[in-house]
Amino acid sequence: MTSQTTRKIAYQGEPGAFSHQAIKRWFGDFTAAPFPTFEAAFEAVHAGECELGMIPIENSVAGRVSDVHHLLPHSGLKIIAERFLPIEMNLMAVPETSLENIKVAASHAMALLQCRNSLRELGITAEVFHDTAGAARALAQTREPDRAAIAPEVAAELYGLKILQRNMEDARHNTTRFLVLTTDRRVVAPAPDVPCMTSFVFRVKNIAASLYKALGGFATNGVNMTKLESYIENGVFASTFFYCDVEGRPSDPGLKQALIELKFFATKLEILGTYPMDPFRLSEGQR
Repeated sequence: MTSQTTRKIAYQGEPGAFSHQAIKRWFGDFTAAPFPTFEAAFEAVHAGECELGMIPIENSVAGRVSDVHHLLPHSGLKIIAERFLPIEMNLMAVPETSLENIKVAASHAMALLQCRNSLRELGITAEVFHDTAGAARALAQTREPDRAAIAPEVAAELYGLKILQRNMEDARHNTTRFLVLTTDRRVVAPAPDVPCMTSFVFRVKNIAASLYKALGGFATNGVNMTKLESYIENGVFASTFFYCDVEGRPSDPGLKQALIELKFFATKLEILGTYPMDPFRLSEGQR
């Protein structure tokens, strides 16, 4: 169990990654604890090594971070907050080179997806690395003048690299949504007057129109569903899971009734968390 003087928050990646940047922005009083995989970060929170976890779940350009959907159910962790981080991708290299020399840029697959048009225009080949900041660290070690990394600005500062081009992202609205996770025993219900989101997963019965019927209660009860995604569980195509975000709390009359109706057509339903709605959702352009 962590003490108040050594509060830790787990993230996947290396120092200087976007998850690290998000922690510095919103959880500056915590010690950021890096882990090589999402599984390891989840386990650190579950085991009590870290009090919280900060995990990216989706990006406005590249889409969902698929591993997280598989790990959240059965993890013993609950979502207690969401945060939206505007993402600025930076092309960086060793100080002694220039943009004209760069042939290859390495970064995490999600980051490369967000920069594919920019890389194509520059004639630079994308190379997948396990982490954005890790790509910057590796480049700082090899010192290759024809290679670059795509990573947060803080990674350039940490590893002594020069930013050759900023705003490599193809869309200026590029934003990543993070979830803050903790164990069941640490969950504190949001204050009654705070607008909330509820996230859950469910599996529908393998019968005709079951998904249509399962979702009908959300419409008839006036529940705003902001996200619905399907994913395959254990490689079985007849056992499709759905991840869902809705506005409200399970105790609200409308959402309560919608969930009751969902259960008639579902073989499994797991609430992943009810948490305050990030003000970013209400900002201009989000409605």
